[in-house]
Amino acid sequence: MTAAPADTGSGTLTGMPTSQQNQSYWNTTGVTKTYSHPIDLAWLGEPSDRARILDYGCGYGRVTALLHDAGWTGVEGVDVAAGSVDRARREHPELTFRVIEHPPALPYADSSVDAVVLFAVLTCVPADDDQRRLVGELHRVLRSGGVLYVSDYPLQGDRRNLDRYQAFAVRYGRHGVFETGDGAVCRHHTREWLLDLLGAFEVSATREIAVTTMNGNPATEEPRCRPGDGCLR
Repeated sequence: MTAAPADTGSGTLTGMPTSQQNQSYWNTTGVTKTYSHPIDLAWLGEPSDRARILDYGCGYGRVTALLHDAGWTGVEGVDVAAGSVDRARREHPELTFRVIEHPPALPYADSSVDAVVLFAVLTCVPADDDQRRLVGELHRVLRSGGVLYVSDYPLQGDRRNLDRYQAFAVRYGRHGVFETGDGAVCRHHTREWLLDLLGAFEVSATREIAVTTMNGNPATEEPRCRPGDGCLR
């Protein structure tokens, strides 16, 4: 895999919560949320019980269970929120889940994972530097030719989102970062930023799909896939 390109962005901005600071929401209110983002299993290829699949930011294990039921029996879910992992273990006791103790660091060897699923996780990591560290760690554990399947939110064009982008732009110093009504700090992204962030991978496919957010609002997501040296969907 090639190294990620040098970045000239602003990094962690004044007032931007770190991923650790944002964890309090995901260990309390976030544990109660229901997610419905669709996954296209065909983007991961033919199911194999020999493949090691990582569902990073697994929440209560919905996608982990879908992958397992589809034949990806080597899947494991990991999350920074112990409360979400506890829920995942209760709802799917037959599956393997792990709390990430020192995010984004993973307890896996270099090039030891065949595929990583990263669904609506970057939106929960608003700071540039935290996103870079996360993607860098995923790049480390993925084998050459592995798949990184990313599905996350581009900037939205509806009035509700435009108003909250504007309302929080000064506080967080980044257009697209905002607070939800129940206390989460989230981020929607420009496509240019996502391509730069994921620049160490070779993009194979992108598409925009309609989704429902964790608070029941309509939105679009842009999945991306890169096989060869990795995959983003």
